[in-house]
Amino acid sequence: MTARRQEFASDNTAGLCLEAAAALAEANAGAAASYGDDDRTRRLCDRVRELFEIDCDVFLVFNGTAANALALAQLCQPFHSVICHEYAHIDNDECGACEFYTGGSKLIPTGGAKGKIDLREVEAALARQHELHSHKPRVISLTQVTEAGTVYAADEIREISVFAKKRGMFLHMDGARFANAIAKLRCAPKEITWRAGVEVLCFGGTKNGLAAGELVVFFNKECSADFDYRAKQGGHLVSKMRFLAAPWLALLDNDVWLKNARQANEAAFKLASGLRSCDAEIVFPVESNAVFLRLDLTFAQKLRERGWDFYKFIEPNIYRLMCAWSTSEADMSALLSDFGEARSCASAAR
Repeated sequence: MTARRQEFASDNTAGLCLEAAAALAEANAGAAASYGDDDRTRRLCDRVRELFEIDCDVFLVFNGTAANALALAQLCQPFHSVICHEYAHIDNDECGACEFYTGGSKLIPTGGAKGKIDLREVEAALARQHELHSHKPRVISLTQVTEAGTVYAADEIREISVFAKKRGMFLHMDGARFANAIAKLRCAPKEITWRAGVEVLCFGGTKNGLAAGELVVFFNKECSADFDYRAKQGGHLVSKMRFLAAPWLALLDNDVWLKNARQANEAAFKLASGLRSCDAEIVFPVESNAVFLRLDLTFAQKLRERGWDFYKFIEPNIYRLMCAWSTSEADMSALLSDFGEARSCASAAR
């Protein structure tokens, strides 16, 4: 079978990393206890506690949408609201799952440069809440890495946390690409989570070499009571949980999760450099595995005609290219070659 060319539409297009695939096969070599009572799931929870250097509660769910929605439902009553960035995945890409699972909580999107929450915008949004006539603000949700590919430093997260705590609010982190943030910052995971004031992290593995399975990590254990019942009711108690836990263990062993994230980040840096040499305008700082560039519609269409798939991210002309743990030099060279040819054709047509 001929290997399929890497796509740049999403890091979800990549396959399993070798370590995860091997662990999955090993977990299939016999029977094990169900519903999380197996040895692999227990070892995974202990390994996560070691990684974050704190006694936290750890839960496995199938995907990132469920992780975010169930975590926010755990923190919110139906009359509460969640402040997020206007680009946030929970507001734009999860089909109302957060509102559904919370039973009525409202998402309040706010602006902010480079995909980051701006506390002045949050303050203005809170000022518009009319006491009993509006949802009561309960959570600030930030995305790490942001939807613009940028990374919050520890001091930025601490500032948001202090702001939230003064107002009796919790801090949730959508960490679908948390590994890429750690690879960029080169800090201990605790520094941008519980030590910076995060109550709950949705720790993503699917974009980092797994097939499925995200972790919901409660650093504030007072918030996690009966979450296992919430996950069960929501359809996310995995009967054969070892098949989610085993690949996660393989990611965390020998820092495979960081290796994969570094490879994806480095690919994005190289891709951005190559695109700049083709006179592309890179819109946001390249701090993770995402590259955002400005393209006119005709030029984007010429690239698509050459077989490339990618998404428009911001109207009218900002597009996103995503690199994965498996993105190769050959993949990037092929894209850059077609980009250069399309650029030449566009110039000749003018």
